Order: sequence, then C-alpha cells, then structure tokens
Amino acid sequence: MNLPPLVRSSRNLGRLLRAGRGSIGFVPTMGALHAGHLSLVRRARRENARVVVSVFVNPTQFGQREDFAKYPRDLAADRRLLAPLGPSILFAPGVGEVYPRGFDTTVRVGGSLGRVLEAAWRPGHFEGVATVVARLFALVAPRRAYFGLKDYQQFLVIRRMCLDLGLPVELVPCPTVRETDGLAMSSRNRRLDARRRFLATALVRALLASAALAGQGERSAPRLKAAGMRVLRAAPGLKVQYFEVADPETLLPLRRVRGRAMALTACTLGRVRLIDNISLMVPGHA
Repeated sequence: MNLPPLVRSSRNLGRLLRAGRGSIGFVPTMGALHAGHLSLVRRARRENARVVVSVFVNPTQFGQREDFAKYPRDLAADRRLLAPLGPSILFAPGVGEVYPRGFDTTVRVGGSLGRVLEAAWRPGHFEGVATVVARLFALVAPRRAYFGLKDYQQFLVIRRMCLDLGLPVELVPCPTVRETDGLAMSSRNRRLDARRRFLATALVRALLASAALAGQGERSAPRLKAAGMRVLRAAPGLKVQYFEVADPETLLPLRRVRGRAMALTACTLGRVRLIDNISLMVPGHA
C-alpha cells in the first residue's frame, strides 16, 4: 500500500509542491475521513495534476459548548483510506503552523449568511471557518478546492469570501454523499448508538417530505416547512434547532417559492448535532 506522504510543516509542503507541475486540487477536512470525503478526493484527482488533502481540527470554529478535545482524530486511519485513491499529499499541520505566534487576524462574515441558521446557532463559527480556509488557501495555493454541499451554508460563506477578497481559487461544490438509508455521511454519525442512528434518518425524511410537496406544486414556504416539521416532531428524542425553507443564495426565509429554494435543518440527538439540506423545485419554475 502506497501511503500518501504526510507533511506537517508549510515549508515542507511548499517544497513538495514546487517540485511538481500542474494544477493543485485541494480538499480541506478535519479528518475522521469517510466516503463523503473520499468522493471529493476522487473528483479532485480527476480534475487536477496534483491533490492535497488537509487534516486540521480547527479550534477557532468550535463554540464554548462544543467539545474540541473530543472531536474524532485518527490520522493513521485517514492516511490508509487515501492510499487506494492515487497519489496525493496529506497535509496535517499543527495549530502553531496554521496560527503562528502573533497571529491576530479574523475574517468577519457579514450579511445574512453571517446571521441566520448555522450562524445564529453557532456564534463565531463561520468566522473560524472563513479564517482557517483563507489561511489554508494561502499555504496550499490551489487552483481548485472541493467542498461537500451537506455543509451548504459553509460553501456559500467560503464562496462569498473568495469573491470579496479576490482569492484566485475555483470552488467546486460536490453533492452530499449519503448512507444506504439516506442519512448524510458525517464523522458525527459514528457517535450515534443504534437507536439514535435510526432516529437520525428523520432529518432526510423531513427534507424529502418538503421536496415531495414542492414537487406537487406547493409554493407556500410555511406549508413546505410544516411538512418537514411533522416528520421531525414524530421522532422521539430528536430536538429541532431549525427547519427552514430559504432563498438558495441568501438563506433568508421565504414566504413563497418561485423557482428553486433550499430546505435546511439542524437537530440534536443527545449530544450529537446533525445538519442536512435538500434543494426544492416547484414544477414550471426552472
């Protein structure tokens, strides 16, 4: 098994990248890799001469009630999973490498993306995400970067940041990869016991209920939202933080769906927080 080279320092990463030629595809992760991450790596391999996968558990995007220390870490397992996918570089910097002594800059996320849904429930989260992604882009200098759309709001935030700051990185959105029962793949799924794992499928069932109603021609966002909420409320032990039918660009809540919309939800099962989303389309409004 040809394990990808493991690089800890930005200096060594730069040396490796300068020794090669061709476009760089970048897949930033926090590790605990699963099939969703691997699908991003495969696409990056198809579209670029070289691929860098980062594993960095970013402390600045965890809130006070979120346990940074308990986030799953298994770099050796991540490295083994990457090996069959073809040549890549595994960049696993320490905190001091990403945020060197004296680092004192934060990328502020403004507008509706910085106020609603995930931003409202996790204050400061997107500032941490935007700052670390900007920092990693500076270290890796990729032509393209690959992001899964399970974290839809995160993708919009990073896209906005790249536009506003003029960062020369092409962002490639990739479809959510799901388990056989429809649950969106996430490193958090491994923290669910069998009962909660079954209950977690209520998220995707709720989203599909809204999508089905939209497919029948329903344009009222409150009715589409109510269809999803009925499914979530029927799942014992599931606590809903939000279920919203929103504009796909601003994520502001809608009253009427005219064309495409997004249904997005976040729920908790015990101490495990899960998010998911789906695109809605009313027939005749392409």
